Amino acid sequence: MALDIEALMDMNQDELDALFSSVSAGDIPDGEAEGTAIVAPGTKFSPLISRFINSFAWQGKVFDASKGVLKNRILPFGLNAILAKVYKDKSWLDGKECIVLDYSETSIAAQWIRDEIRAIGPGLYLGKVYWDDTRLIDFALDFNAETDN
Repeated sequence: MALDIEALMDMNQDELDALFSSVSAGDIPDGEAEGTAIVAPGTKFSPLISRFINSFAWQGKVFDASKGVLKNRILPFGLNAILAKVYKDKSWLDGKECIVLDYSETSIAAQWIRDEIRAIGPGLYLGKVYWDDTRLIDFALDFNAETDN
């Protein structure tokens, strides 16, 4: 099965977790990615919630692999803000290597957030969001998508 955003939106939580655990971390990405929040995975509500989040809150991430940082594209006009450190470490989900997006030392607003991503295809990453040690949602990053910025 070819993986794309639509396929991810159709998966339930167990399927997303199994996919995440089945792949290696991949390379730390570089450049701009369109983001898709995956909330209520595998339900008819997931695409609607995702569109709402993308319209009003979060559009994606911009990585600078050479500096080991990223900024999130937020708000309806795509402001690059909310800095995170980017490095490889063990996943909280399965203990295997992943790419960590760590906000603990770079953001007052998001200091309790830790994202983990792994490459699931060329230019496509699946991510997990944690608040402290509680898992919140999943997300996808598409580096192949056309972006407005």
